[in-house]
Amino acid sequence: MNLPPKSQLTDAKYQKILKLIDDLGMDLSEIEEKFVHGGGKGGQKINKSTNTVQLKHLPTGTLIKYQKHRERSMNRILALRELLEKLNPDKKNAEIEKKRKQKKRRKRKQLTS
Repeated sequence: MNLPPKSQLTDAKYQKILKLIDDLGMDLSEIEEKFVHGGGKGGQKINKSTNTVQLKHLPTGTLIKYQKHRERSMNRILALRELLEKLNPDKKNAEIEKKRKQKKRRKRKQLTS
């Protein structure tokens, strides 16, 4: 896997991703990257295009599927960030992930009500 272009991210966020890669001592060749068809809401465009990013860290078998944006480049960057945060055993990142899940759960609950 090559490092995605920094397109829509600020320099600080992109530097944070680079720092996470260095801290973990990770080689990007250990990550397998696939682009698959999206699904869910969004109509014909999201279901026909291959902008969903699927990253797999080969040594640990950790799998991340990411489809938040329509742009593939943005999904690549954010998927990589999510994978790195999942592999980093830092407590701070675990709390951030917990808050993300809570927010997602609240949003889903709000949409169904």
